[in-house]
Amino acid sequence: MGKRLYPNQFRERGAYTKRVSRDSERKPSVKTGGGNPKKGYGHIREKVTEAELNHFIEEHKDQYPVQKMCEVLAVPRSSYYDSFEKTKSKREQENQELTKEIQRIHLESKARYGAPKIHKTLLNNGFCLSLKRVQRLMRKAGVRSITQEKYRPFPSKEKVVQLDNLLKRDFSTYTINEKWVADITYIPTVRDGWCYLASVLDLHSKKIVGYSFSRSMTSELVIEALQNACFSQKPQRGLILHTDLGSQYTSSEFTQHVQKHGIKQSFSEKGCPYDNACIESFHAILKKEEVYHTLYTDYRAAKLAMFQFIEGWYNRNRIHSSIGYQTPQAIEDQIRRTA
Repeated sequence: MGKRLYPNQFRERGAYTKRVSRDSERKPSVKTGGGNPKKGYGHIREKVTEAELNHFIEEHKDQYPVQKMCEVLAVPRSSYYDSFEKTKSKREQENQELTKEIQRIHLESKARYGAPKIHKTLLNNGFCLSLKRVQRLMRKAGVRSITQEKYRPFPSKEKVVQLDNLLKRDFSTYTINEKWVADITYIPTVRDGWCYLASVLDLHSKKIVGYSFSRSMTSELVIEALQNACFSQKPQRGLILHTDLGSQYTSSEFTQHVQKHGIKQSFSEKGCPYDNACIESFHAILKKEEVYHTLYTDYRAAKLAMFQFIEGWYNRNRIHSSIGYQTPQAIEDQIRRTA
């Protein structure tokens, strides 16, 4: 067995080996260490998008020449300048125009309109698009209706004498002032507590033909609403007025005024909301589009708000899907012109 040679001894004695010092063993070669700087940038460049490089050049163009930065970052100058001259597609331009129009309609309705009514308004204004496109653009722009769900009170267990139901859920009509429905709703205020709105609605035009606002829920409240309706509409005898079985509508005072105008009185069945659904629907719209979003200081502020909503918005400007996306006043005007 020969004498065993260790690696350091082999390097010293080998015929074809080169003597290497200990210091050189510890120092890495320049070639095997840092590598090619250009090659290293190439690896980094793969992780950076052209848009990011263009943005970097744009941010630092006041500090360094654009030409030099393009050379260092290996970005063609033509590509850099072209990135700021890209034109939007025709579809994108249309969407921008539609979004502006949607926002305008939404603002005019005080954020009360949702996609169906905004879509119908756009069609009436000459635009041609689908409801789904309107919904998509509204979602993207963060546009939505402010309407909230209606509060539903618990039903009463009191026994009520059933009176004649002439309407029998037949809401069909041929003209205005054929069938009216009436009801009362509550409006809260800060200083004066609960106030009350009595409304009378024409089933044909969906117009509020009469209303009254008071701090107390008495027979005088509903009588005044009926008198206002008769004064403005001047209906013929035989008109049907449908209400619920509330004590204000079943009182002898109210019955006298109904008979005085030759009106036939009709009443809902107890615990059946469908009989008076149309006037309930109006009050739900009033709450969802106005009351739930406003804090009324007192009775006077609430009364003014009710007038502005009914006369300034609901009757004359708010379109209704049930009457072909027209306003109640427009329907009434058409009938009176052809009469």
